[in-house]
Formats: sequence, structure tokens, C-alpha cells
Amino acid sequence: MAGVRIVTDSACDLPQEVVDQFGIEIVPLTIRFGTEEFVDRFDLSAESFYEKMATAGVLPETAAPAPGQFQEVFGKLADDGADAVVCVNLSSELSATMASAQNAAKALEGRCDVRVVDSRSITGGQGTMVRKAAELAADGGGVDDVVALIDDLAARTRLYGALDTLENLKKGGRIGGAQAALGSLLSIKPIIHIGPAGKVEEAGKQRTRKKALVWLRDKLFEQEKVENLTLCSGMAPDVDELLDLLSPRFSRSDITTYTIGATIGAHGGPRVIGLTWQDAP
Repeated sequence: MAGVRIVTDSACDLPQEVVDQFGIEIVPLTIRFGTEEFVDRFDLSAESFYEKMATAGVLPETAAPAPGQFQEVFGKLADDGADAVVCVNLSSELSATMASAQNAAKALEGRCDVRVVDSRSITGGQGTMVRKAAELAADGGGVDDVVALIDDLAARTRLYGALDTLENLKKGGRIGGAQAALGSLLSIKPIIHIGPAGKVEEAGKQRTRKKALVWLRDKLFEQEKVENLTLCSGMAPDVDELLDLLSPRFSRSDITTYTIGATIGAHGGPRVIGLTWQDAP
């Protein structure tokens, strides 16, 4: 199939119907529970991941795809007649996934024009960029246009997430054990931010889940105008509550909802909930 083809990784959390609609290729990360390994999205749905995390005696870990996994997908698209391939990956600050894709792209030099682009985001932030890139490619956009679109969106993307537990961040080495223990004791609900730099930063702390949801609403309402508003959650039970909090300014039809899959859920933990958007240009 000629034209520009879009590739991403499983941190994008795109619904399968969007993936199928645009022929997007997803290279999955691997999820490990101790000695058990699962391929995200293929061996492990979001629902089964959270069920397993609730009952497993160990916290999950993630591993980036090998360059060969990207090379296989890039090669298949080249054989299918793609004019070019654009691969949009989760933030290079958070994973070696993009480096794997870059190594694979080098192996395709002279065979296919493969561009690897850093979304500098995750989950709904990354997913929005992939979807918009796929829409432009489907409308006949050239490879330079697609890359320029992603770069523009990445520079304006914000993600704010409220964590319900600190255990997964502790396991991933993002915070120390003492900090995690104190946070759990005080029922602290930390809020993280990922901006255009692609790094996870602490944005605030709230004492209750309800206050954390209100904090997310207030942060969004500080913005005069946003684009592509997305609500992402790790099977959180209070999605409707957050949607209700946003309803004075955003109807449910204005908001795209994503389920956070295993790749990001392994670090965010159960019941993680957040908002992503692009600042208006």
C-alpha cells in the first residue's frame, strides 16, 4: 500500500478500532511479572493486566522492543509499497524504545525512507499524535508534512496524571522506599506532569483522591483553550466523576477517553487517571 505508513509502540494506548481504521502498526513492549513474560496488547489486554496486577505477588516491569521487532515491521511496510514510514514513539526520556526504532531505521536505509519521531509523551498524548499523523497520511500528506505535524503537537502536549498508589513508582526506581512508605501512610495522591521536555515531573500532592480529581479539573480550567482533550485511566472507578467535574466547560462528546494499557499502567499503577491535551497555538 503506497503512501506514508504510521508505526508506533504499545504505550500509545490507541483503541483497536482506530488502529484498524488507519492501518497503524504497533510494536509492543514486553511486560514481566517475575519470570512470566507477556507481549502488551497481544498476550495481555488492559483488563487482564490490571486483574493480574491485583493478584500477582510481584509488581510488573517493562522491557523495550528489540530493534529487530521494528525492523520486521518497517521491512513489511516497505515490501507492501509504502512511500515512507513514520514511527512515533513514547518519550525517549522514559524508555529505550525510540533508540530501538532508530537502530532499525538505519538498517532500512536505501530501501525505505523511515523517520523516527519522539512524541515526548505517553498514553493519550502519544496516541493523539499517532491518530492525527494517520489521518494526515490517509488524506495524502507527505512524509515531511506528517513529521512536521507530530513535532508541532509534541511541542504543545501536556499530560497530568493522578496516581492512586506510589508502589509502582517505587518499584521502577522513580522514588525511594521511605518516600513511598510515608506517602502511603499519609494517603498522599501524587500528581505528575509530562510536558514538551518528555520527562516525568512532580506537579503536586493531594491528600485525597477527590482532591486530586479537582486538582486535575482546575489545572485544565486554567487554560483558555485546549485541543484534543483526552481522559486516560487505568480502569479507574471514578472516570464518570472526573467527566462530571469537567462538564461545566467540556461535554463528554468533547473528550476522548483512553484505557491505559500495561506499558504505562506498569509504572502508573492501578486506578491511575489523567488528562492530556495540546495547548492552543
